[in-house]
Amino acid sequence: MRLLSLLLLWLALAVPAVAAPSALDQALAAGAAASPAGPQRTERIEAELVPMSAWAAPGSTAVVAVRQKIKPGWHTYWRNQGDSGGPTTLEWSLPAGIKAGDILWPLPERQRLQSLMNYGYSDVVFLPVPIEVPASARPGEVLSLRATARFFVCSDEMCVPEDLNLALNLPVRDGAAPLDPRYGQAIQDTVAAAPRPAGIVARAALADGRLTLTASGGPLANARPRWAYFYPFQGGIIDHAAAQSGERGPQGLTTTVAAGRNLVAEGLTGPIQGVLSTDLGAWEITAEPGAPLAGVAGDGGIGDGEGAQTAGSTVDAVGFLRAALFALLGGLILNLMPCVFPILAMKAAALSRSAHHPVEARRDGLAFLAGVLATFVVLAGALLALRAGGQALGWGFQLQSPAVVAALALLMLAVALNLSGVFHVGSGLQGAGNGSLSRLPGAVGAFFTGVLAVVVAAPCTAPFMALALGAALVMPWPMALAVFVMLGLGLALPYVLISFSPRLLARLPRPGPWMESLRNLLAFPMYGAALWLAWVYGRQTADALALLFGAGLMLALALWLFGRGQASPDRGRVFASAAAAALILALGLGVIAGRAAPADRASSDSRLPSAPWSETALRNALAEGRPVLVNFTADWCVTCKINEGAALSSPRTTEALQAANAVYLVGDWTRRDDAITAELQRHGRSGVPLYLLYAPGKPEPRILPQLLTEGVVVDALRTAAKTLIGASSSAKRDRPQRP
Repeated sequence: MRLLSLLLLWLALAVPAVAAPSALDQALAAGAAASPAGPQRTERIEAELVPMSAWAAPGSTAVVAVRQKIKPGWHTYWRNQGDSGGPTTLEWSLPAGIKAGDILWPLPERQRLQSLMNYGYSDVVFLPVPIEVPASARPGEVLSLRATARFFVCSDEMCVPEDLNLALNLPVRDGAAPLDPRYGQAIQDTVAAAPRPAGIVARAALADGRLTLTASGGPLANARPRWAYFYPFQGGIIDHAAAQSGERGPQGLTTTVAAGRNLVAEGLTGPIQGVLSTDLGAWEITAEPGAPLAGVAGDGGIGDGEGAQTAGSTVDAVGFLRAALFALLGGLILNLMPCVFPILAMKAAALSRSAHHPVEARRDGLAFLAGVLATFVVLAGALLALRAGGQALGWGFQLQSPAVVAALALLMLAVALNLSGVFHVGSGLQGAGNGSLSRLPGAVGAFFTGVLAVVVAAPCTAPFMALALGAALVMPWPMALAVFVMLGLGLALPYVLISFSPRLLARLPRPGPWMESLRNLLAFPMYGAALWLAWVYGRQTADALALLFGAGLMLALALWLFGRGQASPDRGRVFASAAAAALILALGLGVIAGRAAPADRASSDSRLPSAPWSETALRNALAEGRPVLVNFTADWCVTCKINEGAALSSPRTTEALQAANAVYLVGDWTRRDDAITAELQRHGRSGVPLYLLYAPGKPEPRILPQLLTEGVVVDALRTAAKTLIGASSSAKRDRPQRP
């Protein structure tokens, strides 16, 4: 009996003892020790589990989302983080019968950090997850959903892994559930906008280190996207930081990008999956290896949309004020740059004419200011609008067009002929210059001078100006336009101040015959400007310079005939008719010249041994352990040409380049090049010149001054060469893991 009692007591104690570990394991698995439902926070991120619908019905698929509220200046990552960081992951602990699906990833932001490109999210983002609710779920019960969310939260300087235990108590009820009143609509919008397959057929081809994707059908058929960008699901498929170029056709589009390290090493062994994003929508695609599809090219080039995405970036007040101040200083310094020299003649003529008429001088000063500001706003507005449409453009884009260069060359020739007295518009088309017009008001001439000053001179950048424009192109458009206005104010300010300074004006000589001689003398800088623009045109086109010369000859004849008609009123109609015929011929030749085919710019004018810049050429040189000097230049950039002649073509520079075993790469931006535009943007610039010196083993290049001297280049090359000491010549350059 005692033995039986002991046995029963042991069984009574044993059952709880056996059950207790099972209950403990279940509690731990269910996240009993996790944080309660609601937002969980760290210093850098707030996260919580939130439902799309007010309840879940038995046998349905509910949607819950991880809501992230990220501290300004920090970000988290997409499923493919890009060049650094790590994706958000979820470890679920769910009641029996409940299953969680994969994250339905929203389209990420492109987060460029110097030479890196990451994909992720900032501010507030929802990561929806489908939750399968079994039919056995009973109405009235509450589903306890638990998840451990692991984030990489990064800024421009550092990354911090953050783990948060999230919980949600989701009630079960019969019937269709309404949207949750707090975040239901936002989650539904995220789910609706998330990329999905859409019947698009895609093919992938790898050649010469570049991956070409062709996609057709589905929503791409008969569409006209302005830009396209491919986000691969896996890292190592593409060079994330490289610009993507594309072309559209009647049935779809083609996009090309530099291949990533894994793809280059292993080759194209299987399908490539990812998201094809355009301004018309974003869709998941699977590109099978194969020949390019038909009907996906021929309707014009498209950009990669980076400007469109960054245009909405938030900018704080301090950053805006700093950019505006730099723009004002850059505009002031721009008056001293070689690019502005042709315009100084027009300014000098205007000042000499109105020097002793204070009212007229002030009027002309304000008109000149208005012309400068209006042209800056028009050019900046066009630049921002085209970039928002996916075009990869930078400051000075107007001189990348041979048609614009040809038109400006002919205009400068006309201004010069007017200054030489060949014909008169009042007192000259220097109504485009000196403002002394009898038929046109003087203010019109001063305004036109401001227009020409911006169109011809502004494409070159001055110190401070480059930083301001680089910042402006990632600001919201009202801020960006304000920065460009400050740049124009800086350019016009010296002239305006002189126009409003009676003491300075009084020091100029009284009007007299000398003014006509000065006007004729000032024609020669304008002839020089016309010749310079003709040279640029010749560099941009293939064997079309004769057409521009013919147009210039006919224009000069037309203006000479017009001038003879002014001098002989009795035969004015005869001269006017002949002038009109010559002008029509000049315009015809000018139009043909503007449509000339582009020239092959495979070589550089520099005396240094050089090669064309490309991402591949840069990586190959650094992989060999050699320093790399990169020169981003353009033939229409006078400052670039002066630097090349004075600092980049000297014997000492050549010796320093050879002693450092360095490679010299030239990025020619004379005509539009989307890859160069993207590289300029990567370094916070919107125009040329830009000089970069890469040293093996260092993650970022050294940016050299915009005004180069021989000593600056030689010292930089010697410093870069020192990094080779003790390093293996075959060391590979690995991309740094930075946020």
